[in-house]
Amino acid sequence: MSRTAVIIVLLALLAVIGGTGFYLYNKNQEPPVMYKTVKPFTTTIIKKTVATGSVVPRKEIEIKPQVSGLISKLYIEAGEIVKKGDLIATIRIIPDMVSLNNAENRVRRAKINLTNTKREFERNQGLFKDGVISEATFRQFEIDYENAQEENRAAADNLQLIKKGSTKSSGRIANTNVRATINGMILDVPVEEGNSVIEANTFNEGTTIATIANMDEMIFKGNVDESDVGRLKVGMPLVLTIGALETEKFDAELEYISPKGVEENGAIQFEIRARVKLKDGQFIRSGYSANGDIVLESRENVLAISESWVIFEKDSPYIEIEKGSQQFEKVPVKLGLSDGIQSEVLTGVDSSTKVKDPTSGFTPN
Repeated sequence: MSRTAVIIVLLALLAVIGGTGFYLYNKNQEPPVMYKTVKPFTTTIIKKTVATGSVVPRKEIEIKPQVSGLISKLYIEAGEIVKKGDLIATIRIIPDMVSLNNAENRVRRAKINLTNTKREFERNQGLFKDGVISEATFRQFEIDYENAQEENRAAADNLQLIKKGSTKSSGRIANTNVRATINGMILDVPVEEGNSVIEANTFNEGTTIATIANMDEMIFKGNVDESDVGRLKVGMPLVLTIGALETEKFDAELEYISPKGVEENGAIQFEIRARVKLKDGQFIRSGYSANGDIVLESRENVLAISESWVIFEKDSPYIEIEKGSQQFEKVPVKLGLSDGIQSEVLTGVDSSTKVKDPTSGFTPN
């Protein structure tokens, strides 16, 4: 091969190598990232906390029997409206055999004693009239006779009470008739006819026959985190969102903040209660889960920026403003109230400043 041919081959080889290197270099170069610019805007910023809980009646009463026995008749169902004094159920008493036997024995002894004292009273009454005995002696026989009469009535009443839950002398059967104690709606009837029930006493809270509540007066019971409870005050407004009624909002007013927190899932929660302001015709079922938005602080018509535009370095906030085409300069800003999405900006920018949006980066074709 001649010298000229060798030179041509070498030049061609160098050209191929150089072209390949240039192609690979250009391929590995990342295209420049372009960013959009935005301007601060005027808005209203509301900082709020959310309390989770449920809506329940303020007054919910459990109706319990005054005697033990079997439910012979139920007169109500859940959802019905009742008034104070309305009949709810009737109870048939099943007397304790030992108590019944003792009561019957007492009645028999009282009758025997009454017969004997009556006989003595009548005999001594004649003697007193004849002047054989003194008045003081006769009065003692009279007192014994009256006591025997009273004991006979008490024994009979006691037997009647054990058998039927009422006495002849009272003329009432209230103990076996269970009645509503307040006006309201029947929320629950956990028993059925034929069920055994136990009276409320010192050792037993008794069987609940029905639960009644005033559904016109509802409250929101919820919990807030300890980081927010310090900024709450009685009288603050709440806006309730009920999961089952997504299209409706309900106004409420904070009326109670618990002085003691309770640990739940590693966080300290404080109970709050708020009075729900129901409009005419509005009805909320007891136990609906709800969220209560509580406004902690608000700013109207303030200059604001999105928090996604802010860069934090050593706990100091910065933004990047445009100085030329795709040329940005970092400047410090002072932020005010934030709702977690947007922040009030106090110094560093004005409404005409072009701010880099770090989330808008794109590569031009």
